[in-house]
Amino acid sequence: MESGELLMKRSVFFISDGTGITSEALGNALLAQFEKIEFERITVPYIDDEEKAHALVKRINESARMNGDRPLIFDTIVKKDIRDIVSQADGFMVDIFGTFLNPLEQELQSSSSYTVGRSHSISNESNYERRIHAVNFALDNDDGARTRQYNEADLILVGASRSGKTPTCLYLALQYGVRAANYPITDDDLVDQQLPSALRAHRDKLFGLTIDPERLSTIRNERRPNSRYSSIKQCIHEVEEIELMYRRERIPFMNTTAYSVEEISTRIMLTTGLRRNR
Repeated sequence: MESGELLMKRSVFFISDGTGITSEALGNALLAQFEKIEFERITVPYIDDEEKAHALVKRINESARMNGDRPLIFDTIVKKDIRDIVSQADGFMVDIFGTFLNPLEQELQSSSSYTVGRSHSISNESNYERRIHAVNFALDNDDGARTRQYNEADLILVGASRSGKTPTCLYLALQYGVRAANYPITDDDLVDQQLPSALRAHRDKLFGLTIDPERLSTIRNERRPNSRYSSIKQCIHEVEEIELMYRRERIPFMNTTAYSVEEISTRIMLTTGLRRNR
């Protein structure tokens, strides 16, 4: 988009008779392709009876009247009678389940169960518990807090402070059931350029994160403004020395600057060969 070019604006409703997570995920994936349009996103979960459906229609119609354009509607409503009510709204409706379930039913020669909330239900209790245990493990082993549990880890993320280790560990735990610990590489670790002793026995589990120094400085300034910790000089020093350590110790690593936590996690899974534990 050229400088000074005005963004178009459009309202978007993500609606569901469940949590709305699926409609948000699929809808946002499609909307990401339209960079010149600014979207006002509204998520409305648990539209599971006719009264709620009629109230939602009024809300959508009011949005259309106020903004002058009909809103986009991404829905994952299972019940046809409720979906029929919502379809009367003054909006452009993308029926996600209807679009995909009907062809699948024909191909599989089987009827869908049409169960509300099925995509996010606890269908396998042991798998659900495994992910919760993985989240607890990530929290217990955050920031080098408990190195004695590293023998239980599937993965140990290392890198400079504020390079994205903690959110990545939590996402890996919640999404993939991976027991991920993280260890911050500090100035003390860089003095002799030796791998910290707590990590040496677990070299095969290590994966490094790095980040552009300018971005790192910006992030650190939000936490400790105008400090040595957040200075660009310190950030450049740490990043250069840590990347040198990665290369010398043959630790696989990636630059997180341009990636979301979802992309970082996916690339880690692909690079390390870790399997989804669920």
